[in-house]
Amino acid sequence: MPPPAPDPAAYLLEQFLAWVADRPRGYAETMEAWRTSCPRLPVWEEATAGRLVRLGEDRAGSTVVLLTEAGRERLAGAASVAAEAAAR
Repeated sequence: MPPPAPDPAAYLLEQFLAWVADRPRGYAETMEAWRTSCPRLPVWEEATAGRLVRLGEDRAGSTVVLLTEAGRERLAGAASVAAEAAAR
């Protein structure tokens, strides 16, 4: 029996976390790229409700989106699952 298909919403959330982790992201940039009105893909809402990201301020006083410790752990966990799957 083949393994179960990955959850597309979970994969999308992991992509979002990786995107935030890649470099500093402004709030406006994040909303433009990731906010959606689709009830099946609430990436921003899931990340904030799960406390995977938080809002902060950069040196210029602009609002930025940052990964929390929980977000970094989720991203690291997803990377190790992907590595295990690739090794099979």
